[in-house]
Amino acid sequence: MIKLLTVIGARPQIIKAAAISRAVKGHFAEEIEEKILHTGQHYDANMSQVFIDELGIPQPDFNLGVGSGRHGEQTAKMIAGIEEVLLSEHFDGIVLYGDTNSTLAGAVAASKIHVPIFHIEAGLRSFNMAMPEEVNRMVCDQLSSILFAPTETGMENLRQDGYLKSKAKFKSGKQRLVYNSGDVMYDNSLYFASIANQKSSIIKDLSFIPGNFILTTIHRDNNTDDKERLSSIFAALLEIAESNHMKVVLPLHPRTAKLLPVNLEPTIYNKVKASEWIQIIPPASFFDIIELEKNAKIVMTDSGGVQKEAFFFEKPCVIFRPETEWVEIVNHGAGIIVDADRQRILDAYQSLTDKKVSFPALFGDGHASEFILSKIIEYLA
Repeated sequence: MIKLLTVIGARPQIIKAAAISRAVKGHFAEEIEEKILHTGQHYDANMSQVFIDELGIPQPDFNLGVGSGRHGEQTAKMIAGIEEVLLSEHFDGIVLYGDTNSTLAGAVAASKIHVPIFHIEAGLRSFNMAMPEEVNRMVCDQLSSILFAPTETGMENLRQDGYLKSKAKFKSGKQRLVYNSGDVMYDNSLYFASIANQKSSIIKDLSFIPGNFILTTIHRDNNTDDKERLSSIFAALLEIAESNHMKVVLPLHPRTAKLLPVNLEPTIYNKVKASEWIQIIPPASFFDIIELEKNAKIVMTDSGGVQKEAFFFEKPCVIFRPETEWVEIVNHGAGIIVDADRQRILDAYQSLTDKKVSFPALFGDGHASEFILSKIIEYLA
């Protein structure tokens, strides 16, 4: 029996872990024992525990409870805690997701004591080293025994970085392996989309007309902490909403909620508060987000995960960032990068709502989780 430690810490990782845990239970229960460690990176119940409950993944076996803090402080606490757990039990490997501080901490802790690292969502690149996530994902890729890229673009990034011809060797002389596995989030979207309307009543509760509202999410610190960027984004949202008589729903990250009255230009902040077209709601559950994504006219976000989910549900996406890891979405004309530029946001909204957008199959066949686990079993055999 192979024993794996899955590390989660932020909401997107909890969702990704649901796909792997479901595959362990449904296909590999006789071969894999999975234990889950929650770092506590997202400590708000609405951002963490509700997702664990809702998605039906096992309760974490370990919870470090690190909470918020400076990047170095938070990551250091995680490294120490993860190392202690890895040493307390014999784990054959550690499963890490994406690009958070939890990902970085798991990679550093496991690499130092020679526990094989399996990185899901490997090969993503924004090429912006000012992004903490870019540093995290690149370090994790470098330390991982198996890299599971979700798309061909991810594979190409790894190829360009030399990973496919790497001479790196790990414990017992094993070489690094690289696969295009498909995306576990696509697995999840297919699985949960069919039951989301039974689990969520958010469209009815908000009195929304399907196809007649905009879903917006904003959480990245380069947007929320920068007064000029944040004000520019909200100025554009106000103009789009009011000129088109189109509701904008904004499930607000707790951190963003605290920063709005501080960082929004006062005139814009007062207009947002008074507008009948801007509807700010608490963080949405996973099923609520799916229902909002499925029923929105268009999605506007700085979240990488929401960009993909919009694509899965065939919704065009305006991207509040200067770059994206999911270049496939942009290359296929289903998304437009606008940074935080008011005019570019307005133009992108008009462009994406004026044309017919295509959504080709770019993210696998919906069985990425089973593929990933089969390759881990082969590696550890």
